[in-house]
Amino acid sequence: MDEGRFLMEVLHVTTRTHGRVLVRDTAGPSALVVGFHGYMESAAIQMERLTGIDGSDRWMLASVQGLHRFYRGRSDAVVASWMTRQDRELMIEDNIEYANEVLDRIAKPAVPIITVGFSQGVAMAFRAAVCARIRVAGVVAVGGDVPPELFARSDASFPPPLIVRGERDDWYTADKAKKDLAALRARSVDAEFVVHQGGHEWTADVAAAAAAFIERIVAHGSSR
Repeated sequence: MDEGRFLMEVLHVTTRTHGRVLVRDTAGPSALVVGFHGYMESAAIQMERLTGIDGSDRWMLASVQGLHRFYRGRSDAVVASWMTRQDRELMIEDNIEYANEVLDRIAKPAVPIITVGFSQGVAMAFRAAVCARIRVAGVVAVGGDVPPELFARSDASFPPPLIVRGERDDWYTADKAKKDLAALRARSVDAEFVVHQGGHEWTADVAAAAAAFIERIVAHGSSR
């Protein structure tokens, strides 16, 4: 076959898709806490983390599942991913619009919003917060780095974050955390930093740090 006769091109086609979001409401919530799971996890896994945070019974909780679903190994367990390297910029745009649609639908007047991400979900927690159409009061980032493209934006406004890493985390290393903190503080962002004794995981110490941070946001009376 004479391959020289054929011209290959890549088409990027916009199409409609549906995301899956778990929502647990409560009467008169003091906060809306929106979670983003890690790679090869699900909204249910992140919701379990959120409900395990002390004080979560007073908050409205939402756990957003990545748009790219697949089976874990050869099991029937459905998990998801936020993106791959392929068409990364387009996936970022899709994910930001997805997060905005979620917030537009569930946000309540005068209830502060805090995004919470684990591992790959940290990037989404930051993108959702920085690129939101409505104000987000804080970000809890556990075991993942700040998306570099946000630092490249001169107009990016970061809400105060809590950065958490495990002492034995070989993915979100001490060097990565140091660079993130330096970049945030260079923008005069009031970033908190906590190191727990575990690895790349969500532990009881992580939940305790998240609880204290969220309660401080609520106490400050942040609102949209």
